[in-house]
Amino acid sequence: MKKGLLYITLGLTLFSTGCTHDFDEINSDPVAVDGSKYNANLLLAKSQYQYANTGYAQLLFQSMWAQLLSSTYNYYSNGDKYVASSGIIGYQNQLWNDDYKGASFAYEMVTLAKDKGLTNLASAGTIMKILLIQHITDCYGDVPYTEALQGKTGSFTPTYDTQESIYTSMLSELETAINAFDPAADKLTSDLFYGGDIAKWKRFGYSLMLRSAMRIVKANPTLARQYAEKAAAGGTFAGISDNAVCPTDNSTGNGNGTSSALLVVEDYREVKWSKPLIDYLKAHNDPRLNVASEIPPVGLKDGTNSALAGNKDPNVQVGMPNGYDLAGGTTDVTKRSDYPGSTGTGNDVYPLGKYSRPTTAVYLGRSAPEFVLTYAETELLLAEAAVRGWTVTGSAATHYSNGVSAALQSLATFSSAAAISAATADAYATAHPLDVSSTAASMKQINEQYWATNGLLFNFIEAWTNWRRSGYPVLTPVNYIGNFTGGTIPRRIAYQSTEGSTNPVNYAAAVGRLQGGDTYTARIWWDAQ
Repeated sequence: MKKGLLYITLGLTLFSTGCTHDFDEINSDPVAVDGSKYNANLLLAKSQYQYANTGYAQLLFQSMWAQLLSSTYNYYSNGDKYVASSGIIGYQNQLWNDDYKGASFAYEMVTLAKDKGLTNLASAGTIMKILLIQHITDCYGDVPYTEALQGKTGSFTPTYDTQESIYTSMLSELETAINAFDPAADKLTSDLFYGGDIAKWKRFGYSLMLRSAMRIVKANPTLARQYAEKAAAGGTFAGISDNAVCPTDNSTGNGNGTSSALLVVEDYREVKWSKPLIDYLKAHNDPRLNVASEIPPVGLKDGTNSALAGNKDPNVQVGMPNGYDLAGGTTDVTKRSDYPGSTGTGNDVYPLGKYSRPTTAVYLGRSAPEFVLTYAETELLLAEAAVRGWTVTGSAATHYSNGVSAALQSLATFSSAAAISAATADAYATAHPLDVSSTAASMKQINEQYWATNGLLFNFIEAWTNWRRSGYPVLTPVNYIGNFTGGTIPRRIAYQSTEGSTNPVNYAAAVGRLQGGDTYTARIWWDAQ
């Protein structure tokens, strides 16, 4: 294979999609390194961080589409009320741009790794590419895949592959990549997830295979079962030490985008845990309630001072309903019959002071870790597979119990302030077993737990995605005046806004396959009714 020049800096978007708006900047980038001399391992860490650090890309949309967070601040109307704010086009584009950028890192890494005979790096790069493209297709639908990431060959208008073909290819590529791992081969020297542990990478690959297989269970149950059983037989995560977690370091400019965003003055003042989530935790006496949530100190001044801890007493936690504002009209949250009241007096009144926020000491470190894929998720998906009667080792009840306990214990990764002991977590899981009275009861319980687990781990995109797949929990849509969905929860993100002009033919073909067109309510392939 011919070795070309590898561009370092944002010029790596050259290897991305059909978008050409950065082409002049990319072409004139003077910083280039001969690919044969570049340490391809460095691209592994770049692709990992690029995937994990979603920040506003998930806060403005999925965190509130899945009704895990809630906000009265008008900037969050995109997610909380399905009403476009002035920044909606940027957030419509952000996940697309960010993840294709990350996929370009992974693609170039695989190319360089194969040139140098780095088997393990090539496999890790393939898994990262699949992880990133799955993010994109799950959010948008049919997207460029087979012809994507080919910019350096002069291909800037890639075909949009059908999501069905993307998933079929991804599952096959995953299997090949996992099988190629060799502990005796090259070392991964820039691995943020596992420090180069090949055994953990194999378990990560099989866990991603399981999640991918379960994603398509409505659209292609035969293929879903085939790959879910392969993943279970191959060996998914064995414990919370296998969790795929991306560290961050704000001192180097590579901090946690979600935490940093929520520390912005208006965000910190008006973003709260949702009523559905807090109600769920309270109804189940969940130990996560008094580590994940807190009521702010009294008054606006102290209540919005991030240096001051709040009240974590589970008895006082109150979730804020989605779809409300502080505008004084009929949709003002203070007009609700269940409004808990304000705190403070005089000029120091805090209207939202009695609603629960994410615990600052747990979630809002600017160098907080970011969850990618966890043992808790994998065990819950195995529980569902077992409920479906598929061939997996262990019972649905056992996998569910493992998943619940792991979900509770995983919070400690954020901070020691969120530590729940294994004994406490196991006791809770034992006291709240899987309801096996019917398939429907089991499915509901498993997927409600999956939603809460990902929400509490700040993995909002996955929570929204699995909600669309499973239908659980049953959420009540917001129907705020001027919304762009007709009062229904969004099922996808509209395509990157410049694709209609930069790749018009292929964009139009993809839109033509969407029932309802390029809207937020159209259903993608695996989400078909």
